[in-house]
Amino acid sequence: MKLNVSSKAAKWYKDEFGVSDGTPIRFFVRYGGFNQLQKGFSLGVISDEPMDAAVTTESGGLLFYIEEKDLWYFDGKDVEVELDEERQEPVFLYH
Repeated sequence: MKLNVSSKAAKWYKDEFGVSDGTPIRFFVRYGGFNQLQKGFSLGVISDEPMDAAVTTESGGLLFYIEEKDLWYFDGKDVEVELDEERQEPVFLYH
């Protein structure tokens, strides 16, 4: 599994969270919501120190990661985080 965050999406997270270079951003599974992968679950996002990072990537000066306990959600798919230019918000693409 690979995680890729575009530079535009990374800038959005940096601006939205008001964080500086080196800040870790975790994508985690939460109960509820709507998604494409697992019925009844969706992704949450938080600035949090890694405990058991399984997949990591750096973009725009930020460290993005997914912990081992949340890998099941992605079902082995690679994850791309892009910025939807029209809506000005991140979108998740799964391959």
